[in-house]
Amino acid sequence: MSNNTITPEFKFYCNHCDQPLKCEVRFAGRQIQCPGCQHLIRIPTPPAGSGFTHISPESGRTWDTHVPTRKKE
Repeated sequence: MSNNTITPEFKFYCNHCDQPLKCEVRFAGRQIQCPGCQHLIRIPTPPAGSGFTHISPESGRTWDTHVPTRKKE
């Protein structure tokens, strides 16, 4: 028997470059590197009606997944 559960996704935009992004609601509150501008951004809380009311940010995990690099000029 296969486990084909559908995980709800939601769309949001990078607050630095307005890159459209999409992720599963279970990742809300985490920090990721924007694929467009490479800035570290926090995935926002999903919109109302997605089945989740509030997601707490991961505490103390700011730079463990991404250390920004300087762009070469």
